[in-house]
Amino acid sequence: MHIKPMDLDEVFKALADPTRRALLDRLHARNGQTLGELCEGLGMSRQAVTKHLGILEAANLVAVLRRGREKLHYLNPVPIHAISQRWISKYEHGRLQALAELKKRLEEDPDGP
Repeated sequence: MHIKPMDLDEVFKALADPTRRALLDRLHARNGQTLGELCEGLGMSRQAVTKHLGILEAANLVAVLRRGREKLHYLNPVPIHAISQRWISKYEHGRLQALAELKKRLEEDPDGP
């Protein structure tokens, strides 16, 4: 899937905020959460969380599904994948893969490779 550069600008802007990244992490851990569930433990007002979710929705990082009176929020990983393809894979895939493999081996055998 090709995402226009202008759309990627919105994704980067949305990802620039640590609260929005935390919301995405929470959805990654458990998709389909309500606003109330997403607010738990954030120490923010529902209005503030709603504003952040609106920015994530506008960037197409969060999709909303209505179930009765509830709005369920779901992570949409497609824009993040597009960033990976455009900005990471193209330039760093080989090196990152080698580093990931080295990290895995070192974690498995702390005495070294």
